[in-house]
Amino acid sequence: MPVDMRAYLAHVELPNPILTAAGCAGTGRELAPFADVTRLGALTTRSITMAPRAGRPTPRMAETPSGLLTSVGLQGPGVDAFLARELPWLAERGTRTVVSIAGGSVAEYTALARRLADAPGVTAVEINLSCPNVEDRGRVFARDAVAAAEVVASVRAALRYDVPVVAKLAPDVADVVAIARACVDSGADALAMINTPIGMSVDVDTMRPVLAAGAGGLSGPAIRPLAVRCVWQVHAALPGVPLVGMGGVTSGRDALELVLAGACAVAVGTTLFHDPYACPRILRELEELLQERGFDRLADAVGVAHRPAQARVDSSRTDASKIDLEESSL
Repeated sequence: MPVDMRAYLAHVELPNPILTAAGCAGTGRELAPFADVTRLGALTTRSITMAPRAGRPTPRMAETPSGLLTSVGLQGPGVDAFLARELPWLAERGTRTVVSIAGGSVAEYTALARRLADAPGVTAVEINLSCPNVEDRGRVFARDAVAAAEVVASVRAALRYDVPVVAKLAPDVADVVAIARACVDSGADALAMINTPIGMSVDVDTMRPVLAAGAGGLSGPAIRPLAVRCVWQVHAALPGVPLVGMGGVTSGRDALELVLAGACAVAVGTTLFHDPYACPRILRELEELLQERGFDRLADAVGVAHRPAQARVDSSRTDASKIDLEESSL
């Protein structure tokens, strides 16, 4: 029997739990030659801003052991071009689209949400909270519970009630659970974690920072333990809130680890840069692993690692007994 791989972002049903992470599949056209974007659970766009942005100066990407440092600077054509060209292309193909938005003020996030409110083809809106608040001395929204909650509340009020709001959280904060709780209390329907922690690399030959901007976001397998820890902590505190786990997912085993920690869906990011076929492969591997462990549904595996050891053993025995009964009836 195939595993029921359906996942849910609030009330929205996805056919499977594999999403792309924001910024790693462009807005779909870039990934389409390698994978059918309509077969993804959902495609998350790069973070859309109000005005066009050229991004940061180069070099703005650098490999590290088991990871990638990036400081792209939210390069993109702005919301007008997105609504005129990119979203319609995805909608015409029936792609489930999570639109990531980024801003420098609460007013900017609100304006973006209003532009998306009546746009056809928006499955959900993901709030990239890892942006500096230009009105508050550059303090990053994701690191302040009050600021994050204010953004979430403004976006939730500007969108239609049937479009889920997903708040994307950063790991390098004092208390990720406090930020998560503030976002949920302010109207977030789901949470995505983690965004990239800040890292830096210095070239010992030039004796200068590798990235033109100095520091950048660290992604890739190196951050997966951080992602698992954040998902684990937030699921334990808020077990009823849908979580999208991300950070260093390269295989079905990586995806399953996040599911067992509490994620109901998993986003694939950096690995797409060198393996654009990764999403269907990871979905296939995840389903096989769930099948091997006796799960009939993906949903039954969510948060299993939180259960007492004996409960997990009893569950396995029940699954084995069910298999034995089915075989004896043949």
